[in-house]
Amino acid sequence: MPQLGETVAEGKIVKWFKAAGDAVTPGENLFEIETDKTSMEVPSTVAGTLTDINFQVGQVAKVGAVVAVIVGAGGEAHAAPRAAASAPAAPQAPLTPAKAGVQTQTARTQKELDSRLRGNDRLESFAYANMDPFREVRTPDKNFGPARVGGVTVTPLARRLAGERGIDLANIKGSGPHGRIVAADVEQAQPVARGAVATGASAAQVKALFEGVAYEEVPLDSMRATIATRLTEAVQTIPTFYLMADIDIGRLTAMREEANAAAPKGADGQPAFKLSLNDFIIKAWAAALTRVPAANAVWAQDRILRFQHADIGVAVALDGGLITPVIRNADSKSVTAVSAEMRDLAARARDRKLKPNEYQGGTSAISNLGMYGMREFTAIINPPHATILAIGTARRAPVETSDGGVKFVSQMTATLSCDHRVLDGALGAELLAAFKTLIEQPVTFLV
Repeated sequence: MPQLGETVAEGKIVKWFKAAGDAVTPGENLFEIETDKTSMEVPSTVAGTLTDINFQVGQVAKVGAVVAVIVGAGGEAHAAPRAAASAPAAPQAPLTPAKAGVQTQTARTQKELDSRLRGNDRLESFAYANMDPFREVRTPDKNFGPARVGGVTVTPLARRLAGERGIDLANIKGSGPHGRIVAADVEQAQPVARGAVATGASAAQVKALFEGVAYEEVPLDSMRATIATRLTEAVQTIPTFYLMADIDIGRLTAMREEANAAAPKGADGQPAFKLSLNDFIIKAWAAALTRVPAANAVWAQDRILRFQHADIGVAVALDGGLITPVIRNADSKSVTAVSAEMRDLAARARDRKLKPNEYQGGTSAISNLGMYGMREFTAIINPPHATILAIGTARRAPVETSDGGVKFVSQMTATLSCDHRVLDGALGAELLAAFKTLIEQPVTFLV
């Protein structure tokens, strides 16, 4: 199972293009996987015959798991380490009873591993031992982190078991010497369901509150589990403050209507482009970030990364979740280019066909709920971003004129969420003020 991104730990098999016994060549598609963000076809890297399929359609495989076995031609090289392992061992000195017991246990463990690799427990077999260095991957679940958790010592085996079972070591009391967490402590702990938050009431406790009430249980899919994990982390770890501004969009609306009316028509009579208000907002937000370069930054633990160009992520609603495709160098692109790219990204996002580099990264993000009639809202920052702009619906609002009268204008409310580790209040206000000025005088970000 390949790793399609730094945060991708597993993938679900949704389709097999080959069956056991079929011949395959390099570059030929083997299977299609679905992660929390996208779907992707995985090709073979060697030639040979597909002899074993370890994960069927609908099953989830960890990154690095042996999904299938190819033998013959390019597949023969992968069998070499197994043959070497079966060679007779050199004579050894007599063992003490203690060492003999250790060797017996080691042999038993090796025998269990061999049994798994032969197919008795294929869902747990991993390719870490003898992987081709060119294709070597590691899942984030296997990056166990530091040996000490909150000042408590943890054995390596306990860390590995906790990572495999999704158990938070911070909630375990160690039974080893000096409170050390050992494997037995992890085995007795209750694993956290995928996507569930470690704190709060358990599923059983919540269900007990609604005993006798009709409801439907909806299991978490990969996307919803990832959203739950990442945004819970964001709320708990990012010190966020919010800034809000009402913005006059009268000139921008008029410019959009004029641009769409002037769009050249093709042979079919359809206009070459149709710009949305959101297209102008993306362009203006990118321009604002480059005009306030100190705010065009992300948080990187022990440092802040500042960027010369603005890569803008735009939230796109999907069935059961959302995804944020990124428009690269939005500050240097025309509004028509931004519009065409956004339509393409949004369409492929809804089909879950985005590549990891198309939704990862970015320097800031926009969430627009104006089309749902929401006047204003606050958006949660998606780390490592330091800002996210929430856009409300356009509306008619009364404002006071310079002579003391009242007039109605087209207005929208923009709310900026800021990571206080990167932006202070004055810097955030400067950024939002720059955006407000650009929207109210749209010609300034088009020239």
